[in-house]
Amino acid sequence: MAPCKKVLMLCGDYMEDYEAAEPFYALAAFGVAVDCVAPGKKPPGDACLTAVHEFLGHDLYTELPGHRFAVTADFAAAAAADASRYDALVVPGGRFVERLSVDPLAVSLVAAFAGEGETATRRRPVVVTCHSQLLLAAAGAMRGVRCTAFFSMRRVVELAGGTWVEPDPLGLCVADGNVLSAIGWPAHGEIIRELLRAMGARVAGGRGQAVLFLCADYVDDYEANVPFRALAGVGCRVEAACPTKRKGEACVTAIYDATPAAASDERRGHNFAVTADWGDVDADRYACVVVPGGRAPELLATRGEAVALVREFAGKGKVVASIDQGHLLLAAAGLLDGRSCASGVATRVVAGLAGAASVRHGGAVADGKLVTAASWPDLAEFIAHIISLLGITVSF
Repeated sequence: MAPCKKVLMLCGDYMEDYEAAEPFYALAAFGVAVDCVAPGKKPPGDACLTAVHEFLGHDLYTELPGHRFAVTADFAAAAAADASRYDALVVPGGRFVERLSVDPLAVSLVAAFAGEGETATRRRPVVVTCHSQLLLAAAGAMRGVRCTAFFSMRRVVELAGGTWVEPDPLGLCVADGNVLSAIGWPAHGEIIRELLRAMGARVAGGRGQAVLFLCADYVDDYEANVPFRALAGVGCRVEAACPTKRKGEACVTAIYDATPAAASDERRGHNFAVTADWGDVDADRYACVVVPGGRAPELLATRGEAVALVREFAGKGKVVASIDQGHLLLAAAGLLDGRSCASGVATRVVAGLAGAASVRHGGAVADGKLVTAASWPDLAEFIAHIISLLGITVSF
């Protein structure tokens, strides 16, 4: 079935990695088409280099190289088109908005969605995070708007006639009219919830359900965070636990950015917060367990308590979901025997040795309450299978 809603994402080099990936894959999982455009770049083949913004012990955040994020539509065509072709505009944060704020086409595009002047009757939801509020100010669309952002943007918001709202807690999304603003990626659970509401979505089945993510150092950056925020966005209570860390500590993530058939270098990603103590984890409290990939499963598969926990989830008829090298933990728990699964290159042999009945190369597969996916490009399908098995629906 063709998507009934379409969102435009305004991109550029050094946009924040999570702030592009989270809405892109989450919305796709919910059946929303997302066109990603960037000045000077054209599909197919062109991509934006993203940036990882994280605090690593210095006074200000560090900027690290992220993923190559593909452009999927033409910027000039989107800027020339009627904004009513789209149901919302998403502008990730990052330094790219500084250049876009003096690009007349980019500014006029934002103004068209914000509904200033003659276009006031055609307003569409506009999501701005971290530093992309600068574009809203450049478009003359900040006046009278209650808005939050990264702390350094307070003066910009006030100079542009907006009312500053402290980003407390960091997961806060401020919805004022058609403008949805947040400090950045920590708020994407709330951003997704508010954006779905603003687009007229009806979400059922998520409230009260709990999902547990198993993580450790060098968990895959996208594979941990994107489904974590997406599931929070449809009302799930989402927690993360690690057998070697306490609540409040963080696992460092890793970025693997290559074609599925090629080896990939490893780069440091964001920090991923542990939100539950391992000793407090009880499978009966959760409807689903998710095992992201990266190198973290190499540690988890050596920890008897982690193997036993995944086996317990399966034994109690809970949803068990694994992506990429998370399959190593499933294999250790004996959960792939006789099952169909989707696998990338890294775990294809492992899946066969673990007795998988069939191994799909790429994509995502649901076999009963077992969900498997090959790697992070398959996140939309992976998330869609999970929410379906949890009985969650998103309709427009």
